[in-house]
Amino acid sequence: MTKEIERMAVDTIRLLAADGVQKANSGHPGMPMGMADTAFVLWTRFLRHDPAAPGWPDRDRFVLSAGHGSMLLYSLLHICGYDLSLDDLKSFRQWGSRTAGHPEYGHAPGIETTTGPLGQGFANAVGMAIAERMMAARFNTEKFPLIDHRTYAIAGDGCMMEGVTAEAASLAGHLGLGKLIVLYDDNGITIEGKTELAFSEDVGARFKAYGWRVVAVDGHNRTQVGAAIARARKNADRPNLIICRTHIAYGAPTKQDTHEAHGAPLGEDEIRAIKQACGLPPEQQFYVPEEVRGFFKRLGRKLGRDRQAWDAMYAAYKAEEPAKAEAFERFLARDVPADIEAALPVFEVGKGIATRASSGMVLNAVAPSVPCLVGGSADLAPSNNTYIKGGGDIRRGEFSGRNFHFGVREHAMGAVMNGLALHGGFRPYGGTFLVFSDYMRPPIRLAAMMGLPAVYVFTHDSIFVGEDGPTHQPIEQIAALRAIPNLDVVRPAEAGETACAWLHALRRPDGPTALCLTRQNLPTLDRAKYAPAQGLFKGAYVLSDDPAPWDWILMASGSELHLCLEAAEILRREGARIRVVSMPCWELFLRQDAAYQASVFPAGARCAAVETGIRMGWERFAGKDGVYLTIERFGASAPFKKLAEEFGFTAQNLVAELARAQAAPSADTSAKAT
Repeated sequence: MTKEIERMAVDTIRLLAADGVQKANSGHPGMPMGMADTAFVLWTRFLRHDPAAPGWPDRDRFVLSAGHGSMLLYSLLHICGYDLSLDDLKSFRQWGSRTAGHPEYGHAPGIETTTGPLGQGFANAVGMAIAERMMAARFNTEKFPLIDHRTYAIAGDGCMMEGVTAEAASLAGHLGLGKLIVLYDDNGITIEGKTELAFSEDVGARFKAYGWRVVAVDGHNRTQVGAAIARARKNADRPNLIICRTHIAYGAPTKQDTHEAHGAPLGEDEIRAIKQACGLPPEQQFYVPEEVRGFFKRLGRKLGRDRQAWDAMYAAYKAEEPAKAEAFERFLARDVPADIEAALPVFEVGKGIATRASSGMVLNAVAPSVPCLVGGSADLAPSNNTYIKGGGDIRRGEFSGRNFHFGVREHAMGAVMNGLALHGGFRPYGGTFLVFSDYMRPPIRLAAMMGLPAVYVFTHDSIFVGEDGPTHQPIEQIAALRAIPNLDVVRPAEAGETACAWLHALRRPDGPTALCLTRQNLPTLDRAKYAPAQGLFKGAYVLSDDPAPWDWILMASGSELHLCLEAAEILRREGARIRVVSMPCWELFLRQDAAYQASVFPAGARCAAVETGIRMGWERFAGKDGVYLTIERFGASAPFKKLAEEFGFTAQNLVAELARAQAAPSADTSAKAT
């Protein structure tokens, strides 16, 4: 490659991005143009990847944390030979396009994660770097370094301002992730203007305090960038931040270094002027010179040889280490044994046990059979019961364990879990109190969007947290989680349902699962008297029944199911016919066919919904004439039994509410504590 072809290749990347934004009349041209030099150096000299085999396990991972600069990634993928055509680039931001406004995982090969919410990609990269170390500790031998790759990320000023970046960077420094290299596009511009409007800290000093190795370079000086990456690759004990001083919209005659270039097309005249200065055809859009095509074809052949060498090593590994190779392949498949139910603990009927405690028992029972299951808690493992006994801890220099100590970093925990899952091989779980799910909602949403098999262990699920008071008592959180598409929210009522909830989460291949678990003890149901707990797999099921027609169908999730069973016995003694429905997971129930749904909730039956949270959403099951025993205010600090009395969550109060509803069927009978 001559210097002229190198310059031409960088200009091509820069102008493919500008043309894509211009044609869409929407997007962010400034960052791709400013980081084209740096990205070119990374992708052509250092990044181990193969466009012909984009999913090979030992590839380097590249994350565009500054996802608004997506045309940079799309231009690189196209020009490197991935299955992303010029027509795909021309349909940037259009309906059905593979080139969405921000990179979307699964839309095109080479997109390692969905980014756009700033800082999420940075934290995903931390998770990927941890995953690399964990897999190396499990499967590498002295002869066969099967897993030996790096994680690279490009982050921007906005990423550096976000709190999730601070949380994840602190964790990365603590763990000494030497194979993590972040290239920081320090262009000093945001949408509103210069970053000095709101951002004046010394980012390098902050990252040094986190324990990172920090260097600064001219991001347009490819020699400096290459030398900095080469030095970072030799650094084994600290993550690396390379601060790349750049000009946003580099080369644009009037818009370089202006905030107008951040999130709007440059304009046709501006782009023509750039092309004229670069020696590219001014009137031709999406132009790739043949010399540039030729260079990247040669690069692709070299990258293919690197991957083929790994394939040959794996073949030898498989021949000499067949047991390890079999375990490796099961690990990559996130294998869950078909007979996993045989590993479940047996719970004593009638014995009181909190679902957070039964969850911990299930976790430890199944963990030996599911080695890809790893996780921890945001400094609440003893309360969340998320520790795998004998599993070992993840810590600096030791990554063979299964237990994470995320620290009080809920947001980073969720995003790091996504990185673990995206890397491949892991089924991550993470625990905190349900009320703090708000702190990690963005990565939960992204996990649902990407279909990642993450498990969230949310304990202390209601006002029955008790004395900790309203700051720790979730009221609106379950409804908020249920509002996230493709997230299964499971609130089991007792130990048997908790075991089934874990089975569902482990077997689910296409999305995350949130387990909402109690602090207080709940009696284990006698399944000889009631329907089997496996009814949870359908989301809602008839737990206890009388012959039709019914006076009431009582439905609840979690601990309130026991209240419904108690109320049903009172009503039956009075001659009423009652059906009790356990509804641990709305999402699963709504995926059942219409016939099953109608079998649980026949037309015309009056319903009552009971949950220690807001009413929102229950209307679709209980209807406009239903009775709702819910909470429409914040909780209070008191022992949980006192709270049940004051908020009306007793069987006697539910029976009274039903009686009032029968006497005045058109009245609003929602239960509200005063």
